Amino acid sequence: MKIAIVKLSAMGDIIHAMLALQFIKKSNPDIKIDWFVEEVFAPVLQNNPDIDNIYTLNLKALKNDKKKLPTEVTKVRTYSKNSYDLVIDAQGLAKSAIVSRLLGKDIAGFDRTSTREGVSSYLYKRRISSDYCKNVIERNLDVILTPLNISYTKKEILEKKPFLFFKQNSEDIEKFLSKDKKNILLIIGASWDSKIYSKEKFAKISNILDENVLIAWGSNEEKESAEFISSNSNSKVLPKLNLNDLKFLVSKMDLVIGNDTGPTHMAWALNVPSITIFGCTPGKRNTYITNINRIIESKSKVNPLKLKKEDFSINDINEEDIVKIAKELLNDKKDKGLS
Repeated sequence: MKIAIVKLSAMGDIIHAMLALQFIKKSNPDIKIDWFVEEVFAPVLQNNPDIDNIYTLNLKALKNDKKKLPTEVTKVRTYSKNSYDLVIDAQGLAKSAIVSRLLGKDIAGFDRTSTREGVSSYLYKRRISSDYCKNVIERNLDVILTPLNISYTKKEILEKKPFLFFKQNSEDIEKFLSKDKKNILLIIGASWDSKIYSKEKFAKISNILDENVLIAWGSNEEKESAEFISSNSNSKVLPKLNLNDLKFLVSKMDLVIGNDTGPTHMAWALNVPSITIFGCTPGKRNTYITNINRIIESKSKVNPLKLKKEDFSINDINEEDIVKIAKELLNDKKDKGLS
């Protein structure tokens, strides 16, 4: 059997969906899996042994240049020659539904009430029900596994194997790691300003913990924030990393502390201790809480169906509360003899 999974973006959403791969292969190792993704996020999927082919699209470019549409349509039609037995739209948007429809005839995706763009469901042959307010990990498992008649349990999710893979060619990254102190990574950026925790408070966290604190960044604005945090604490600013090196780095961390964004979710995918900070987005929906993957939320009452970008309550979270959780996780790791 050959299937195509359409999950185009964004990084965190792709990571949330990737868990399904190990469930599929455990049920049927012979299933061939191709993944369709926006070109910029393809490195997140690379080196995963459960994916046979990664096919990239550049639909984001269409916002600025509609003339590229025929090229992208032709590209997808070419991929349809792969003769997929099943196409799964794990995104639930109109654009992903159209891509799925161009790829094959037997298409599965969320039903009309389970996604923000319910019109997409009319292009599917199989419609999967999964409450939009349900945890995103479980929603992704619902839409990908249900058409394949594969079930899952919460226990299986908690016992998952790490599922991000990378090339071990990062000597330049290893020089930033400490053998004497705990290695902590700060993820200070996010897609919205209201999802970003205060740089002043990140600096205070670094000073209180007094470990080997590293700061990752992706844009010039994030770099400026990283330099501010570093100049006001004992932390170090990393060079700009590609996604392979970022996956490698996260895998080496004793703890990741960050906003609700893709690089922070890498820690969950790699079974690395983490604290994800939530303000205007719902914590219990947007990640899976485990003994080592914790969240801290502002006091905002967040409606997943109507997020408020003007809600900056994330900055009301006391840095001391984050430090307390960090020390618990670091001490727990030390008590278990983990390095």
